[in-house]
Amino acid sequence: MTDQTVNTLAKTVGVPVERLLNQMEEAGLKRRAATAKVSDEERKLLLSHLQKSHGGEGDHSDGPKKITLRRKTTSTLKVAGAAGKRTVNVEVRKKRTYVKSEEDQSAVIEAEKAELAARQAQEAAQAKVEADAKLAAAVVAEAAAADASAKDAADQAAKIKQDTDNAAAKAAADAEVARQKAAEEAKKKTSNQKTFSSPDKPRGGAPAGKGKGKGRSSGGRDDRNRGKGPRSKGKLAAPKRTGSGEHAFEAPTEKVVQEVSVPESITVADLASRMKVKAAEVVKVMFNMGAMATINQVIDQDTATIVVEEMGHTVKLVMDDAIETEVVESINYEGKEITRAPVVTVMGHVDHGKTSLLDCIRSTKVASGESGGITQHIGAYHVETDKGMVTFLDTPGHAAFTAMRARGAKATDIVILVVASDDGVMPQTEEAVQHAKAAGVPLIVAVNKMDKEGADPERVKTELSSREVVPEDWGGETQFVPVSAKTGEGIDALVDAVLLEAEVLELTAVPEAPAKGVVVEARLDKGRGSVATILVQNGTLKKGDIVLAGQQFGRVRAMLDENGKPITSAGPSIPVEILGLGGTPDSGEDFAVVADEKKAREVALFRQGKYRDVKLARQQASKLDAMFENMGKNQASVLNVVLKTDVRGSLEALTSSLMDMGTEEVKVQVVSSGVGGIAESDVNLAVASNAVIFGFNVRADTPAKALIEKEGIDLRYYSVIYDIINDVKAALSGMLSPELRESIVGIAEVREVFRSPKLGQIAGCMVIEGTMFRSKPIRVLRDNVVIYEGELESLRRHKDSVAEVRNGMECGIGVKSYNDVRVGDQIEVFDTVEVERSL
Repeated sequence: MTDQTVNTLAKTVGVPVERLLNQMEEAGLKRRAATAKVSDEERKLLLSHLQKSHGGEGDHSDGPKKITLRRKTTSTLKVAGAAGKRTVNVEVRKKRTYVKSEEDQSAVIEAEKAELAARQAQEAAQAKVEADAKLAAAVVAEAAAADASAKDAADQAAKIKQDTDNAAAKAAADAEVARQKAAEEAKKKTSNQKTFSSPDKPRGGAPAGKGKGKGRSSGGRDDRNRGKGPRSKGKLAAPKRTGSGEHAFEAPTEKVVQEVSVPESITVADLASRMKVKAAEVVKVMFNMGAMATINQVIDQDTATIVVEEMGHTVKLVMDDAIETEVVESINYEGKEITRAPVVTVMGHVDHGKTSLLDCIRSTKVASGESGGITQHIGAYHVETDKGMVTFLDTPGHAAFTAMRARGAKATDIVILVVASDDGVMPQTEEAVQHAKAAGVPLIVAVNKMDKEGADPERVKTELSSREVVPEDWGGETQFVPVSAKTGEGIDALVDAVLLEAEVLELTAVPEAPAKGVVVEARLDKGRGSVATILVQNGTLKKGDIVLAGQQFGRVRAMLDENGKPITSAGPSIPVEILGLGGTPDSGEDFAVVADEKKAREVALFRQGKYRDVKLARQQASKLDAMFENMGKNQASVLNVVLKTDVRGSLEALTSSLMDMGTEEVKVQVVSSGVGGIAESDVNLAVASNAVIFGFNVRADTPAKALIEKEGIDLRYYSVIYDIINDVKAALSGMLSPELRESIVGIAEVREVFRSPKLGQIAGCMVIEGTMFRSKPIRVLRDNVVIYEGELESLRRHKDSVAEVRNGMECGIGVKSYNDVRVGDQIEVFDTVEVERSL
């Protein structure tokens, strides 16, 4: 094609010259005059730019790809009403959108490619002709210049020209054939397909409109059958189909290998979902491997790994606590270390003076305000002395608080073992020694009550030495300090011993780091919500921090010291009360400050779910075990209890004590337990389970009291742990079946045997012991061996029937259903007595 000027091109396409120049400039061509020439490459570049600017796709956007047809019809409808018939105009609007299919576009593209190839072949032939003509002219000129024979040169030139003309004609013919063949193939391919297809068209039917028009189109059979299939909601597009009715998408040619994350336990359905296969295939593979499973069955990590590898996928093992480990390891506790105060736990037997000793150190009177004079919670205090600060944890000494004492030993640096000098080593004293040794915590023995007359510190040393607690003056490593909480004797020496031990331990902490520590106690306050007493072991806890404690988390809304005064921060070794947790964490749980509340919630929910799974599994296992154990046995009597306490530590201690009181015949089942007051829901649960409600240092609210009176539920309040344990023990004793004991009430010796036609065999006897009763069961003994057990048929004296015969008197005895009584046998009468049992 020859070059055209801008004027000629503008006249050809029918646009003003100035507009064409602007469009050429937008296409990236240099600004030029109206008489300048435009090459073929520039025209193609301009055409491509114009197609793209109008929404096309390069050189192939020759025609519209989407056509929208709108149709509106108006008709009248006569409707009968109260006022007679009336005419209603009905207007039906229809809209159809047709999109050019991908096959049509590909056919057009192929046709264009064929035409372009033919054009290029023709241009190549034309160029070859021109080159050959130039060559012929050059040969002629060279021949003339060389003064050769003009005739030969002319003949040679004519021959070359003829050859080139023939070659050009042949090339043109070939190009025309190729062009026609490509056009026929494109025409044949497009004749088998519809030019446009509607995206809203149902399978095999006419295009479905978007409106709810009631009119019928005249589009043929597809329109007439429209509406007989399932109604389309317009939300799911049907898969595209070709003109032959086949799907446009293709199945993957190769198997896709998935990386499957396998946790510690997973259901078969979840495993199939992660491998992107049907659950039935996984069940089939497991069946072939010899394992029967259902889609809802939970399998372990090893089994899931084998199944995944068997199905050709890769395994990525995931631990259940991965998120928990990630959060814990992301906390940075590095920083400058400083010396921190020691945390001291006071342990010992009940009533040996632990709290009184602390009161003496703190100059307070805590012991006088405690129920029954005994400690039932862990108390946390810090004391400023002249030689430094010391934090004390006061633990209960009662046997029921074993777990609480174990937590106290775990959270501490030093243990002060309080032993009464007049009482010596007792069971809880020995237990405290074991807890301290198990936790690897050094001991300091405070020999208390030295002011009493019966004080014997040497006895205490001797008894503790037998339990591997040897005093320093006997060559051991344990400090023994004689003290008196009543007079204050030895208190300063005890504090000095604690500080000396702390100096040896070299206790340090990083105050700039995020806080972490242990939950000492937790309770539910009606006005303030969850209140947790925590001990900061490292870092600094600030108001507003996000705390993760066991299964609970929350933002610290308020902080109080042990005296109830609000504070804003607490450093290492400081016990504080915090408000803001979502629930009451278990005593002894570790707590940590995390930066992200979202992560804290995820970890707390994970721990709650794990605890729930473990609890359900334990319950299921206990049900199965109990089913097999009780098979063929009498069912045990159960005392159902709903238990509510003031703090979490007391709840654990009471629950453990009550559960340990049962036997094979009677047992205690804690139906529900919790921290806080007795609510109406607790009463409803007690009604449903026929349970007794125990309130330990808590009370029932008004609606709960009304329901208790209405239903007649047994509600009892306690403030001392002894009382609740004794009452439950008495209740269980009453539920025990009585013990049956036999007592011999009379013995008669057979002296003679008679025969009676009416009564059969009659034994003439002498009562040698007790009294013989006709209404009581008897045994016949021969040579002191029981040979028969039954009852009397008759008891006579001098032919008179009597009810009883006393010692030393003769009588006649007829034994029912037994006729082998011999002289010398003994007949004894016995009675069965029920005796109450106790635990």
